[in-house]
Amino acid sequence: MAKVTETSGANQEQRASNEEKLKALEIARLQIEKQFGAGSLMKLGTHVNAAGIEVIPSGSILLDEALGIGGYPRGRIIEIYGPESSGKTTLALHAIAEAQKRGGIAAFIDAEHALDPVYAKNLGVNIDELWVSQPDTGEQALEIAESLVRSGAVDVIVVDSVAALTPQAEIEGEMGDAHVGLQARLMSQALRKLTATIGKSRTILIFINQIRMKIGVMFGNPETTTGGNALKFYASVRLEVRKMETIEKGEADAVGNKVRVKVVKNKVAPPFRKAELDIMFGKGVSAISSILDAAVKYEIIDKKGAWYAYGEEKIGQGRDNAREFLENNPVLAQEIEKKLRSIMFPGMKEPEQVQPAANLSGTGLGSGVSMPAGLNQGAKTSAAEVKGAELKGGSGQTPGVKAAAVTSPSRPSAPKPAQVKPTLSEDDELF
Repeated sequence: MAKVTETSGANQEQRASNEEKLKALEIARLQIEKQFGAGSLMKLGTHVNAAGIEVIPSGSILLDEALGIGGYPRGRIIEIYGPESSGKTTLALHAIAEAQKRGGIAAFIDAEHALDPVYAKNLGVNIDELWVSQPDTGEQALEIAESLVRSGAVDVIVVDSVAALTPQAEIEGEMGDAHVGLQARLMSQALRKLTATIGKSRTILIFINQIRMKIGVMFGNPETTTGGNALKFYASVRLEVRKMETIEKGEADAVGNKVRVKVVKNKVAPPFRKAELDIMFGKGVSAISSILDAAVKYEIIDKKGAWYAYGEEKIGQGRDNAREFLENNPVLAQEIEKKLRSIMFPGMKEPEQVQPAANLSGTGLGSGVSMPAGLNQGAKTSAAEVKGAELKGGSGQTPGVKAAAVTSPSRPSAPKPAQVKPTLSEDDELF
């Protein structure tokens, strides 16, 4: 009996101790929110991504599968790199097209000054609604990207490319002058400023990058990407794009390239998955080819010998004929894709509309930020505005569209943080 009494007393003391801890924690939470703003400290279960990460499809169901979550994760940094003419910009433009199809707003920062509007239009990009900037320096490009992210109005931003982000000092200097580590230092500083804001605004920031050869490497892979190591750390997803072979029609007519996309880094799903895509010249990634290959893989379409059959209906002899049949029957292709997504991504709804990017006006992250001079001239009414969202800085209403399948609670406002003059540290990469 004495032991039971002692145990009961110990439990009461433990409960009292826990209550005191909770009271102390609540006092600390209130002090933190008073100092840094509401939502500065929260439980993980109430986070905007607690119910799952919202995505924007890539334009290929096979690449969506390789990414593991059905598309590019929102509020993250993506890096796409590979050799020349491997399809890097094509993948980025498809991401823009998919966002626009769902009512999203996109921007393209063309540091290479090589964007082809005709090709972008052929890929499905609404060029009348695509914001484009062609900056003169790397600092200007990253400042524009930061302003767009802080606005909370843009769903996808593409920077093409990191290698073309030339520092101001290099432009003003003489040809042949040594500028060691300037670009790496610039990227490191910019990503430190961008990473937290991107997560709050739920903007997808895609960096296209080139590869270089490291001198004197005898063993291992001599290839590396430009811009230092900062982007490798800050990117949640890194995609390596490589050309496999040329797609030929007939004996000598090249109509496209078959490329392999490898997910070399993935913070939201298992990495190192691969996807093989058909990129057709002038048309971009063949979504129908991806649907056909995935349907055969998951036995939705039967392949017996050279014949492809969907249920009792034969859709073609040979892969090219089957693909052409699906291209001519888009309703059937959509039906097959819907079945595929239910198998590949169980429990995940197709985002018919993009969840509007978070408006950071009044939070200290979007206040006082205007559109860059090259972006706000000659603006036209966007599809999002037609649906009722107004572009008003500080109005609290985001220029977006209807809620996506995965809804996220709005983030409480926070006071404007103190401006700290950036300084160089030992962490700044030089190579």
